[in-house]
Amino acid sequence: MDQEAIPKPKHCRTQASSDETLLLPGLPNHLAQLCLAKINPSVLFSVCRSWRRLIYSPSFPPFFSLYAILSPPPPHHHHHNPNSPIQFSSLDPISNTWTSLPLPPSSPPLQLLHCHPSFLSRKLPIQWLSVSGRLVLVAATTHQFAPAMPRPLVFQPLSNQWSFGPPLPEPRRWCGVGTVGGKVYVASGIGTTYRGDVARSMEEWDTKRKEASSSWVKKACLKNGRFSREDVEAIGYRGKLWMVNSKGNAVKEGVVYDVQKDTWQVMPQGMLGGWNGPAAATINDDGHDDHDDDDDVMYVVDERKGVLNKYVDENDCWEMVMESVVLREAEQVCAGRGRVCVVCANGRRIVVVDVVATPPRIWVVEPPPMLEVVAVHILPRMCRTD
Repeated sequence: MDQEAIPKPKHCRTQASSDETLLLPGLPNHLAQLCLAKINPSVLFSVCRSWRRLIYSPSFPPFFSLYAILSPPPPHHHHHNPNSPIQFSSLDPISNTWTSLPLPPSSPPLQLLHCHPSFLSRKLPIQWLSVSGRLVLVAATTHQFAPAMPRPLVFQPLSNQWSFGPPLPEPRRWCGVGTVGGKVYVASGIGTTYRGDVARSMEEWDTKRKEASSSWVKKACLKNGRFSREDVEAIGYRGKLWMVNSKGNAVKEGVVYDVQKDTWQVMPQGMLGGWNGPAAATINDDGHDDHDDDDDVMYVVDERKGVLNKYVDENDCWEMVMESVVLREAEQVCAGRGRVCVVCANGRRIVVVDVVATPPRIWVVEPPPMLEVVAVHILPRMCRTD
């Protein structure tokens, strides 16, 4: 797989073919696209069919959509199913419709366990990331409680294609998974059985390198194996990887990995003390490498109180953004493009907060019928050929 950044949109042919609809009468389509690209896609969608097709074409600058991992509710898990019931879908913000992603490669079969029929009250993590405009599925658990991902699975929205990353030296589950600067980090975890060296290990994959030279590189080890548990979180924020080994208000340990120095540090007390729910940092990347880390914002949702907070780096404290009852029971968060999206209430709703608006606006998105949301991310919309 070519791990380079998302290519810039290509211009259309300089002249429309005989069976190609003119976008703007009197202008060749490549010039018409330059004009229409300055208009909000939601406006173009409502005007005519040719403009509606245009905004989903590879040649048009992509708008951003919400991508979700979906699972049937626990009562549907009566038996062990060797075929994964997990689904991947995207919510188009313009048409407000859910669309299934293309099926992942069937060899090897993808077997992801989120709810085990013998442990319905316990959810097992399915760990995926948004990296340089792509979805990267890194770690999960099979029905035999073994690592489900021998190598990452990558989805490219602009080509609607899946591909594989390099094999993991030690496939694992219950690990810390995060991204900084287009690189994927896997820390700690457990394989089929527990091993101390794996629980302390750290691996790095540079997704920008081409497949022929792409591989995992060992990095500085953790001091202990206490991050090898299912509740671990790893957030890329301002050039570092921030990790805690428990969610919610439970007593937890926090560490910080400095990507440049390849060293581990103790997490600041203010950040650790206020990390009382699922967290995320803004990801505004569109596949380019000119992102300024100083513009990053880190958010956490107090799952018990329903409070959205943001971290103030200079004062090592958390500042309240808003409070709402619909944010209670928060399970997972993603942030980017001025939005914070929160999976709540056992996956029965997605709460979207417009953090740019004053005061912040909030609304609820429902998952597709008979499905629950496991996790969400914000990425460029998929292309359509119709």
